[in-house]
Amino acid sequence: MKKKPIVALIYDFDGTLSPGNMQEFGFIQAIGKSPAEFWGMSDEIAAGQDASNILSYMKLMFDEARKAGISLKRSKFKSFGKRIELFEGVKEWFGLVNEYGKEHGVIVEHYINSSGLAEMIEGSPIAKEFKRIFACSFLYDEKGNAVWPGVAVDYTAKTQFIFKINKGILSIRDNKLVNESQLEENKRIPFPHMIYFGDGETDVPCMKIVKMFGGNSIAVYNPLVPGKHETAKKLLKQKRVNFITPASYTRESRTYKVVCSIIDKIKAEHELQRLSSFR
Repeated sequence: MKKKPIVALIYDFDGTLSPGNMQEFGFIQAIGKSPAEFWGMSDEIAAGQDASNILSYMKLMFDEARKAGISLKRSKFKSFGKRIELFEGVKEWFGLVNEYGKEHGVIVEHYINSSGLAEMIEGSPIAKEFKRIFACSFLYDEKGNAVWPGVAVDYTAKTQFIFKINKGILSIRDNKLVNESQLEENKRIPFPHMIYFGDGETDVPCMKIVKMFGGNSIAVYNPLVPGKHETAKKLLKQKRVNFITPASYTRESRTYKVVCSIIDKIKAEHELQRLSSFR
């Protein structure tokens, strides 16, 4: 048995770590649109052609940037990512949880599982905190310009990354190892060692899978946005999540108390398993 259990904290991004969609913190303004206009146009494309909402917003970003004369290089996306606003305590959160894990004999790893853009998240102030960022991204030409969507992650596509984290696979393109049969004891991070954070119905498949296989799912909500608390309560009532908590990540927050308690439980169960294997 491994000396220390690994605990994976897996986060949606928009609405979970940040109070808005990442495109709304600079990019949409740079193309001369309001958030309502941009998302309205994106929804129109998707509805009009019965297309993916994710591919529609990526296509719209590409087209509108070109019209506005904005060069969509990876570095440009990252510069927009620097402006992303974060919920209270997010910047300090990772250090707090890592330290708690260290003090209690577990290794804590953080992952992003988002329908937003990896390139923007990579430019955010918290990018270095994640072992892997699973998110949408573009393909680039030899000059470094975005030319085509490379990865599109909708709410069901997100579930594949839960299984990849389970098996310790960090490649997005892998579709072989993730489907290979593996004994439960050989999986790098068992489902009961996962904590999934999401804010809404697009996170439901992942929340449900993690909870169903013995992990913990947490619905966070922004108390300042009407309806968000009700959505979280609905998810709890429907037994799709284990906990709900306001989107605050300070040491004093309910989020921190819940996560620390889950870590305590994982550590205790790991110890009991170790003791039960004594011959």
